[in-house]
Amino acid sequence: MSRLTPCFENLKSQGKKALVPYFVAGDPDLEITLAIMHQCVESGADILEIGVPFSDPMAEGPVIQAAHERALEKNVSLNDTLALVAKFRETNDKTPVLLMGYANPVEAMGYTSFADNAKAAGVDAILLVDMPPEESVKLQNALKPHGIDNIFLISPTTNDDRIAKIAKVASGFLYYVSLKGVTGAGHFDIRSVEENLARISRFSDLPVCVGFGIKDADSAKQVANVADGVVVGSAVVNVIETSKSNILESVGSFVRSLDEAIAP
Repeated sequence: MSRLTPCFENLKSQGKKALVPYFVAGDPDLEITLAIMHQCVESGADILEIGVPFSDPMAEGPVIQAAHERALEKNVSLNDTLALVAKFRETNDKTPVLLMGYANPVEAMGYTSFADNAKAAGVDAILLVDMPPEESVKLQNALKPHGIDNIFLISPTTNDDRIAKIAKVASGFLYYVSLKGVTGAGHFDIRSVEENLARISRFSDLPVCVGFGIKDADSAKQVANVADGVVVGSAVVNVIETSKSNILESVGSFVRSLDEAIAP
C-alpha cells in the first residue's frame, strides 16, 4: 500500500479534502523544485504531483508545455526526477508523491526497472497520460509488488463502460479531468463536475480528485465541496514562471490561499 490510502483516510476522518499542487521537475531547476516541494507541504499541500519532463506533453496547455521545455533545456530526465523524490524523502517520509508523465520514458527504462527505481526513491503513484488501462497490464504487474498506485484519467466524455474498466485497474485515487481539452483551457463548470462525480461513484469507491481548470481559491473551494481532492497545475506553474527571484514565497502564499479556501 502506498502513502495515498492512509493520506485520504486521515483527511476523511478530519472532514478535509486533499490539496494536490502540480509542477514540473526541473522548472526552473532541480534545486528549486526540491525547495518548492517542501514549501508546498509547509503551506498546506497534502499530495505532490510532479511532472516528468517530456518533449511532447500532449495533454498540457501552453503554460505547462513551457515548463516542460524549460526543464528539458536543463536536460532533466526521468532518472533526475526519481533522484529528486529520493532527496525529498531524506526529510519527508509522509507526504505522498505522484509522478505524472508519458509512457515513452518509462518504457525506455523498462517497467520492472522503473518500478524498482520508483520504489527505492519513494514514489507512491504514477499517472501516464497516454497509457490506457488496456495497455497497462505489464506496468501494473511491475508496480503491484511494490505497492505503487497506477492513476488513470476520467474525462467528461468517458462513457460508463470505460469508467467501469478504469475502476477495475486503478488504485490510489481516480483523477477526473474537469474540462474537455488540455490543462488550463476552457470554462470551469462545477455542475458538470458534480454530475460526473456522482456517475463515477457508481463504479468505484476510490477517492476522486479533480484537476484541469482549477485556477484560484474560489474554483478550488467549489471543487472541494464535491470531490475528495483538488489538483491545481497551470496556476501553480504560472506562479513559478512569473515569480523570478521570490519563487518560494510566491508559491507558498498561493498554496496557502488554496488550503484556506478548501478548509472545512
